[in-house]
Amino acid sequence: MPEASLREQERAVESRSAELRKELGLPDLTLTQVLFIVGLPWVGVAAKQGPAHVVLWLAAITFFYLPSAAVVIHLNRAMPLEGGLYQWAKLGFNELTGFLVAWNLWLFAILNTSEIGLQLTQYARYIMGPDSEWLTASPWFVTATNTSVLTALAIVTVRGFSVGKWLHKAGGVLMLTTFAMLMLLPWLNVAHGSLREFHPLQTAVPVLSLMSLNLAAKMGFGALGGFEYVAIHAGECRNPAQTIARSVAVAAPIIAVMFILGTSSVLALVPIDRIDLIAPIPQVLSEGFSALGSAAAVAPITIAVLLCIRIAQASVLFAGNTRLPMVAGWDGLLPAWFTRLHPRYRTPANSIAFVGAVTLAFSIAGLVGVGKQEAFQLLWNASGIFYALTYLVMFAIPVVGVRSLRPPARIVVAAIAGFLTTLVFVVLSIVPIVQVESRLAFAVKISAIVIIANAIGLATYRTGRSRSSSAERAPRSAS
Repeated sequence: MPEASLREQERAVESRSAELRKELGLPDLTLTQVLFIVGLPWVGVAAKQGPAHVVLWLAAITFFYLPSAAVVIHLNRAMPLEGGLYQWAKLGFNELTGFLVAWNLWLFAILNTSEIGLQLTQYARYIMGPDSEWLTASPWFVTATNTSVLTALAIVTVRGFSVGKWLHKAGGVLMLTTFAMLMLLPWLNVAHGSLREFHPLQTAVPVLSLMSLNLAAKMGFGALGGFEYVAIHAGECRNPAQTIARSVAVAAPIIAVMFILGTSSVLALVPIDRIDLIAPIPQVLSEGFSALGSAAAVAPITIAVLLCIRIAQASVLFAGNTRLPMVAGWDGLLPAWFTRLHPRYRTPANSIAFVGAVTLAFSIAGLVGVGKQEAFQLLWNASGIFYALTYLVMFAIPVVGVRSLRPPARIVVAAIAGFLTTLVFVVLSIVPIVQVESRLAFAVKISAIVIIANAIGLATYRTGRSRSSSAERAPRSAS
C-alpha cells in the first residue's frame, strides 16, 4: 500500500474521530490497564507451581509481557487511531486482515462479557449464603441479572467516558487495594506469629516439560495480554500517541509486581493442594485474616469488592467492543447505521445497542440445556484462540507489515518473541496436554469452531465490501 494512500486513510480516520469527545488522560488509561490486564485467578494457577512460579513469571514477562508492551507502544505511536489494533492491521497489511482482526477481537469480547451474569450470581451466592442457592442456580434469575447488568453497561457506554472512566478508575483502584491487602497479609501473619516466616522471592527451577511450557505460555499471553485494548479508544484520548504509551510504561511494572508478589502470598498462606483455582484471592484473604481473628468481617467485603471489579472489567470489554463496528462502518464494511453518534454524548449509540443485544443473546444461549453445553463450552474455550490470533497479527506487523517503517531491531526482536510465545499458546490450546476424552476430537472441534467463525467473518467482509463498492458506483452511474 503506497505511503500516500496510507496517510490519506489515517487522515480520514482522524477526521471521523474529531467528532468524538476526548475524555481519557494518563490516570484514566493507567488504571484501566491495571483493571483490564490483571486476571484474578492467575495468582492461584501460578501458585500451584510452588516456588518455581517466580521463574515462570519472569519467563512470561521476558518473552511476552515486555515484548507486547514494546510493540504496542511502537504501533500506537506510529498509528494513534480510533480502533487501535484494527487500524494497525488494516494499514500494516490490508483491509481484510484488519477486519478479521476486529472480528476475532469482537468474538473474544462478546464471549467474555456474556458470562457476567453467571459470574455475578455466583459471587452473590457467597454473600447471601447457601440458602440462596436455589435462586442463583435459576436460569431465569441469571438471565434477569444478565439483562440488568448489560442494560446498565449499555447506558454507561452511551453516556461515554465522562461517566465510564470513573467506573474503570474505581475498578483499577479496587484492584490495587485488593492486591495490596493480599501482599500485606503474610507480613501481618508473621508479625502475629501465625506464620513462622515469609520469603516472597524464594525460587526454584521449574521442571522442563511440555506442561511447564504450556503454563509459561498461558502465564504469558493468558495472564499478561491486554495492553493493546485501550488503544481502541485512541480517538477519545487526549494526545493518544504519548498518553497510551505512557500508560503502558507506568502500568507494566506495577502489574508485574502484583502478579509475582500476589502469587507468593497465595503460596505462603494456603497449602498447594488446597489452592482454589477459581477464587484464590477470596480464599487467601479468608485464610490470612482467619489467623488474625478477622475473617468473618473481611470475607463478605472482599467478595463485594471483587464483584465490583468484575463489573468494571466487563465495562472495559463492552466499551471497547462497541467501537469496532463503528470503525468498520467508517470504512464501509458495515452499514452506516453503526457509525451514527448520539446527538448529545457523541458515542456510537446504535453500535452499543447492537453489541448489547448480541452479548445478551450469547449469555442466554449459554444457559440453554445446562449440563449439556459441550458446543457452548468449546466456543468459550475457543475465545482465547480468537484473541490470540489478533496478537499473532499484531506481532507480525513490525516484522513483515508494509507499515513497519523500518522499526528498530529491538522492536523486531520483541515482536518475534511475542509471536512465538502466542503461537505456543494457540497450538497448546488446540491440542490439549490435559486429560480429555479424545484429544483428536477436541482439536478437530476447536479448530472447526475457529475456522467456521472466521469463515463467517470473511463472508461478512465480502458482503460489506460488495455493498460499499455498489454504493460507490451508483453515483457515477447516475451522473
